[in-house]
Amino acid sequence: MRHHSFLALVRRLALAAAACFSALALTGCGYNDFQTLDESVKAAWSEVLNQYQRRADLVPNIVATVKGEANFEQETLTRVIEARSKATSITATPELINDPEAFEKFQKAQGELSSALSRLLVVSEQYPNLRANQAFQDLRVTLEGTENRITVARNRYVQTVAAYNVKARSFPTNLTAMMFGYKVKPNFTVQNEAQISVPPTVDFNKPASAPRQ
Repeated sequence: MRHHSFLALVRRLALAAAACFSALALTGCGYNDFQTLDESVKAAWSEVLNQYQRRADLVPNIVATVKGEANFEQETLTRVIEARSKATSITATPELINDPEAFEKFQKAQGELSSALSRLLVVSEQYPNLRANQAFQDLRVTLEGTENRITVARNRYVQTVAAYNVKARSFPTNLTAMMFGYKVKPNFTVQNEAQISVPPTVDFNKPASAPRQ
């Protein structure tokens, strides 16, 4: 009996030592860091999506206000409507940040919406009634604030993904990444970042040119 008890004790100690060794090995090779960074990336991505959705929700009101202006440039208005439709048609699931092709498609669609909205605000300078429309001015201010929030959220995401990717590419943590499936994640490009991060500036106090016929 004593012999069996001694063997059982040895086995328990061996298992405990193995567990401690495994925990230390995982910690040393960055496993816990990957867990933390992966969750940080997901949180940062969620905030990016929240701000993009906030902007998408503003567009129908902006379009409705602009439609009230006679002779407004229809090409510009149509471009905004189509860009919003394209951007919101992409289902931005959490898995999208692990798919470079889908991620590129997503950021391209958002960039096109940014460009279309910027163009709309510039064109709106030509219409005195829009410049005097308080509802339109309020929407413009809200849109610019949302663009700023998008910039902040994107910058945070860029920094978080950069930290994750450094860990995924560096030795020896890259071995852990390969073992547990922590792949390098796609990130916003510098060109696309510059396109979106500068909110359109419109001076509603400058003299307006005549509307296009």
